[in-house]
Amino acid sequence: MTQFVSIDQNVKVSGSAVLAIVEGMGEFKAMALRILRENGIVDPEKDKWYPQQAWLDAFRQIAEQIGQETLRAIGEKIPETALWPPTTEDIGEALASIDVAYHMNHFGGEIGHYRFERTGKRSGRVVCDNPYPCAFDLGIVKATTSRFALEGVRPIVKHDAHGCRTRGDESCTYFVSW
Repeated sequence: MTQFVSIDQNVKVSGSAVLAIVEGMGEFKAMALRILRENGIVDPEKDKWYPQQAWLDAFRQIAEQIGQETLRAIGEKIPETALWPPTTEDIGEALASIDVAYHMNHFGGEIGHYRFERTGKRSGRVVCDNPYPCAFDLGIVKATTSRFALEGVRPIVKHDAHGCRTRGDESCTYFVSW
């Protein structure tokens, strides 16, 4: 799936999710708001809905002008800012909830998925086949595992070396162990 290109031009994204860009850019909130404004999202509000393509265009601009680490930092804010299903105590359930949250924050057409599959008692994989940048998805997966890890548990998230949307592949896969 192509990064930065909405699957369906009718898709809208929640203001709660859009605000992750502002929160993820930390001290550079004014820059985040400028980038959003330049891409058609003016003064985002958590209870409003915005064209997904405008948000993806802002991601592209951040990728080109600022870099991948900022995209990852924005992804790490998604579990804090976006609409999210009720809390769970298990990392596996939390990883499965990413797709539920994703669909809670979008409407209006096809958006792709975050598919979780448990591969062991304390391991699994998340396959991301959506139009968002790889680094953003990595941030979401890392933040979700950290948020729901038991005390003393340090989850490990690794990107599969055999496919990446950054290189034009259809999906990215992340292996998670905890």
